[in-house]
Amino acid sequence: MKESAANRITDMGELTVAGICSAEFRLFSGNPVIFPFGGSPMVADPSLLTPSESPDGLWHLFCHTLTGVWQFVSEDGIHFRRAGRIVPRAMRPDINRIGNRYYLYYERTRSLAANGLNMLNLTPWRSSIYLTQSDDLIHWSKPESVLEHTKPFEESERGVSLSNPFLLREGDTFRLYYSCGLTYIKDCGFCEPTHISYAVSESPDGGFTAVDKPLISPDSENPYLNLCSGCLKVYRLSDGYIGIQNGIYLKDGGSRSAILLLTSEDGLKFEFNRVLVEPDGKDGSWMRQFVYASHLVCYDGKLRLYFNARNTAAALSGRECIGFAEAEI
Repeated sequence: MKESAANRITDMGELTVAGICSAEFRLFSGNPVIFPFGGSPMVADPSLLTPSESPDGLWHLFCHTLTGVWQFVSEDGIHFRRAGRIVPRAMRPDINRIGNRYYLYYERTRSLAANGLNMLNLTPWRSSIYLTQSDDLIHWSKPESVLEHTKPFEESERGVSLSNPFLLREGDTFRLYYSCGLTYIKDCGFCEPTHISYAVSESPDGGFTAVDKPLISPDSENPYLNLCSGCLKVYRLSDGYIGIQNGIYLKDGGSRSAILLLTSEDGLKFEFNRVLVEPDGKDGSWMRQFVYASHLVCYDGKLRLYFNARNTAAALSGRECIGFAEAEI
């Protein structure tokens, strides 16, 4: 099955929920495929366009470092080269093709210095969801806010956070999933998103209205969600929806993150299906303790699940890279 270019792979056409649930994902033997660069200890949160979705027939991968959101290009989705920084003060991008236009959503933060002070708990965090647009993936519009803080669950004692945007088109409306709130992870020394919620609009350009209650919140009884919610990516299939979430949890006295497969009839109420990728726990491994945000694409009869992983919790020594797992369909 070839990938659809109509609205990225949030709509997977003839693929079924059962088909995804039975797919056997295997880690690519050449992982990781993108390493930290430019003095940043991390490169994270991949979001991709496959060749049929791009104007030049190449893979385009968007991700973030401490200096902002960057774009990478590749002929094969494996060997990537940097194409440049798109926006500073930016994290957790989400790239979409709608018609012949590209929509890049991201979490807009304050300055790098202010973010550093937040890690020391000297100033509150503040972020919201922004959008920049392009017709060619080269020239980008002036970023504009599309979702600001309006709900009490988006705030905690550490500040206000709206992050991890992910757009899903539902007929004539658009559903923007996002993470929100801040939970301090003690062994990491930084915060992760507490809840997952969504907002709706009749246009991808803005006008999003957030719902009154989160979709997903921490659950002390859930072994993969007992700290906080991480992020959620939702895909519409021929007979339902799947969600791919990285829950944050405590295990053996330390924090962890694993990528989970969820199923849903409406894209709003989810049930746990299985773990797709979890930390390997191996000394020296690039994914020893955490596997984080992911993006699922369908290309040339295969599913590829791109994700970033972290070797250790410690904020100063931890390193994050990007790799992928693959499954035949």
